[in-house]
Amino acid sequence: MNLRSPRLFLFLTVLIDLLGIGIVLPLMPYYLKIVEQSSIPWLAANRAIIVGALMASFALMQFLFTPVLGALSDRYGRRPILLISVLGSGLSYVLFGLAEYLSFLGVETVLAILFIGRMLSGVTGASISTAQAYIADTTTPEERTKGMGMIGAAFGLGFMLGPALGGLLSTISLEAPAFFAAGLAFANVIFGYFKLPESLPPERRMVTPIREMNPVSRLSVLLQRSSIRPLLVGLFLLNMAFSGLQSNFAVFSDVRFGFGPLDNALIFTLVGLLAVVMQGFLIRRLVLAFGETRLAIAGMTMMACAFIAVALVPEAWMLFPAVGAIAIGDGMATPALTGLISRRVDAHEQGATLGGAQGLISLTRIAAPILAGTAFDLISMSAPYYLGGALIAMAVAVVGSALLPALRSGVGHDQPQGAVMIGSAKAE
Repeated sequence: MNLRSPRLFLFLTVLIDLLGIGIVLPLMPYYLKIVEQSSIPWLAANRAIIVGALMASFALMQFLFTPVLGALSDRYGRRPILLISVLGSGLSYVLFGLAEYLSFLGVETVLAILFIGRMLSGVTGASISTAQAYIADTTTPEERTKGMGMIGAAFGLGFMLGPALGGLLSTISLEAPAFFAAGLAFANVIFGYFKLPESLPPERRMVTPIREMNPVSRLSVLLQRSSIRPLLVGLFLLNMAFSGLQSNFAVFSDVRFGFGPLDNALIFTLVGLLAVVMQGFLIRRLVLAFGETRLAIAGMTMMACAFIAVALVPEAWMLFPAVGAIAIGDGMATPALTGLISRRVDAHEQGATLGGAQGLISLTRIAAPILAGTAFDLISMSAPYYLGGALIAMAVAVVGSALLPALRSGVGHDQPQGAVMIGSAKAE
């Protein structure tokens, strides 16, 4: 099999998924300004909660359907699942782009269309695991890391370029970014239809029992392990704060400082750029220099302070260094915590353990947007950031109490073999 075209399709599939997310993320509150025109008082008064629910609907569908699409690809082959998923992503962006033109149907109808679009995007965005399976089908064990690294590169590039592209296109119109993302997806479907061969022959296909598609079951088993439970709790609390910021920040900056789509796009581009620099270039050196425990504690402490700074800054420009510090802290803490988890389980348990940790992070992307939106609308605009700082301070306490005593005594020295990244589809 000539792998050049399939790998290009897979790279573009993951890139377009992340571009689409990055393009839409800074613009979400502006799509939803329509709710302020609603005749239903609760809708009109709670835009942040609606934004959070819209974000959560995407994450919920992705969480539920990742194992389902993986199982379907095991049964019917990778090619049809990948092509249908990319087509579905394109249709979801079309729905978002059309929302502006459907206001004559009423605010509630437009809101329902937006939710359908995000939920469809979540279902089809769950195909990244199928793309990883395609790589596994077509590579030797020696080549596999390089193939998975290609998917990790698409993640980083998409998350970095998406907000910048969305901000620039929003200067044309609010719907232009969504239609652009849809055009990319449809073009990739056409490319894949002609250039993507099937990687899983019929004799290797299998039917996955429904009980094995349950994304929650492995989490309950994982949390019973006392050796990694504090690390998982820390990872959960950290990502509750960070996911809340991702979903709420554009609303916060709009209400407090009058930021527009381009302003927020610059902030999210900064976050993506720092994530690429930290996880792609600096993390290995930092871990080797300081060890995973110290790096995790330092990163989380930096994040907690920076969250409080976001809540307190009096000037708009100060948001850039504050959010930048959050991104740097996350780039230190998340890989370090993941590496610590990885090194506390046996080799044959790595996949299940790291997959379960990824599932835990996925749950934060469901719960955190609603929690942050509720705090914003019902308490104050700064409440999500005080709450985020408190959650990360709790993470520091949980992780620190579990790891620092052993580190001080010299028993738990954590000089790592490398860094493993959860949530970025990349491992070093």
